[in-house]
Amino acid sequence: MLLRSQFEIEVSGRKIAVGARTLIMGVLNVTPDSFSDGGRYFEPAHAIERGVELVRQGADWLDVGGESTRPGSKTVSAEEELRRVLPVIRGLRRKLRNVPISIDTTKAEVAEQALAAGANILNDISGLRFDPRIAEVAQQSRAPLILMHTRGTPENMQRQPFTRNIWRSLTNGLETSIRRALAAGVRRSQIILDPGLGFGKSRRQNYQILAGLEKLHRFHLPFLIGASRKSFVRAIVAGEGLDALQAPGAVTRTLTASAERAKQTESRSESDPKKSVLLSTGDAAIVTAAILGGAHIVRVHDPVAILPAVRVADALLAVGNHPRR
Repeated sequence: MLLRSQFEIEVSGRKIAVGARTLIMGVLNVTPDSFSDGGRYFEPAHAIERGVELVRQGADWLDVGGESTRPGSKTVSAEEELRRVLPVIRGLRRKLRNVPISIDTTKAEVAEQALAAGANILNDISGLRFDPRIAEVAQQSRAPLILMHTRGTPENMQRQPFTRNIWRSLTNGLETSIRRALAAGVRRSQIILDPGLGFGKSRRQNYQILAGLEKLHRFHLPFLIGASRKSFVRAIVAGEGLDALQAPGAVTRTLTASAERAKQTESRSESDPKKSVLLSTGDAAIVTAAILGGAHIVRVHDPVAILPAVRVADALLAVGNHPRR
């Protein structure tokens, strides 16, 4: 078990310690086609209510996204993305004055307007590949910038051939993203990394990343892990193997079916926290592994179900950092 490095980042003028305990980022999808909730929070009022609930359940940060990035999804215009996210960010900021809000976008225009509406963290799943101008927005605003590694685009990432060496691809990709950010004037202390589980990786490769998270410590930057409700977790929980063969289009069909199941069971589980925890046991196991591997932030859909695992993993790290003599 590794010792977790500690950092300090600035969010809207406030210093936030990262690493003393695991921070929980609550996912808020404002899309009609989310794989995880089937568009349940597409209406602004419902999304704002859900955001407040996520914080009550234990989320330290909120991550608002207006464009689905599920495998096979197509991009939407900046105008449509802004129409979806701006009312939600404004509403959340009125109700949650001190909670950091992240905008999950790959478009500089959306990033800039979201910050003006009350967001204070930028989360770019493309690692500055799709729109490098996001680095300029981060530089000007001094907002923390999450750089994620992905291969391809959400539309084709699970259809193209997987790389033979995932760690080489991951390391090279993150190094490129960091260089682009620094060249644009982003301070290193603003950067948070995300290895992008599920984004252009095979099922086995996702677990290889989780098993080797200590390799990310070479960057000397905080990192985030997001595996909540992803198919590579649910497949293993269901008893499938690491190398199950998948025919063309199988990934998209699997995720569509998963979304429908989630939509049918979510209303039942929300009123019963114990059942919610049972439905999220795979996610809890992944979160535990990620924290013991040194993750500073975990991105989840159900904080109430994941919080026990986070607390236990943090306790293990605390004992490892300060062994009793």
